[in-house]
Amino acid sequence: MSKPVILTCALTGGAALSGKNPAVPVTPADIARQAVDAAKAGAAIAHIHVRDPESGAPSMRLELYKEVVERIRQADCGILINLTTGPGARFIPGRDEPRIGDPTSTLALWPKRVEHIEALKPDICSLDVGSMNFGQHVFINTPADLAKMAEAIRKAGVKPEMETFELGHVRLAKHLIEQGLIEAPPLFQICLGIPWGAPATPEVMMAMRDELPEGAEWAAFGIGATQFPMVAQAVLLGGHVRVGLEDNLYLRRGVPAPHNAALVERAVAIIEQLDRKVATPEDAREILRLVPRSIGRAASVTGG
Repeated sequence: MSKPVILTCALTGGAALSGKNPAVPVTPADIARQAVDAAKAGAAIAHIHVRDPESGAPSMRLELYKEVVERIRQADCGILINLTTGPGARFIPGRDEPRIGDPTSTLALWPKRVEHIEALKPDICSLDVGSMNFGQHVFINTPADLAKMAEAIRKAGVKPEMETFELGHVRLAKHLIEQGLIEAPPLFQICLGIPWGAPATPEVMMAMRDELPEGAEWAAFGIGATQFPMVAQAVLLGGHVRVGLEDNLYLRRGVPAPHNAALVERAVAIIEQLDRKVATPEDAREILRLVPRSIGRAASVTGG
């Protein structure tokens, strides 16, 4: 239990803006700024989605990822960059022909979902291991596509963070490991409380942790009101943690979080109250066996 606890900050997410908290960052500049502030507050990893700067809608545009990554790297704050590959998995059957997606579906071919990983080579990227009912749509990640995505991620020299939303996803992730597609130590993210995945309870977290392969590094999070209870639970069970406006809009009941750094600060307090050390980015790089990246500072950035 002496290993430092890696704290990830999930900055903005891929859900539509609810209007409940205007602090959710939208533009590349805002997302990067909140990543840097989260690093100063104690986060070792920034988990990043991007949004259309004008509408705030979730986006998959490479140039938006590029600007966020360049801004964070130029800030030289040390935080590890974790880019999502989740967008492009949403499917809603058409009303008249269910085999054809509704216009609001975002299902994309697997190469589109990893093009920003291959181009920008972040330290880490998410890999959603499995399909499920996700709110009112279906989240589709077939075993064949996951194998191809995992291979592309491996060739790019990026560490996949395997996001698991139920026990079956852990099973599939272990199959990818057995195929040699995931390098040691495998990194798991146990995602709890998402409708309609596994609930955010201590019993479920423990059950999923107990199914992980030997030597795996793992983190867990809960959404909404379960965010901070799940921080404490993950620390007690020997895992790492994640907080951020992607998963929870409130600092405490009835109090909207003013920014991501405030959520990080509260998580840091919980970790330290449990007599654990919060990992620095350098600690996280060592724990996850990440190769240091030589990042030039001359990359151009759009805007001020």
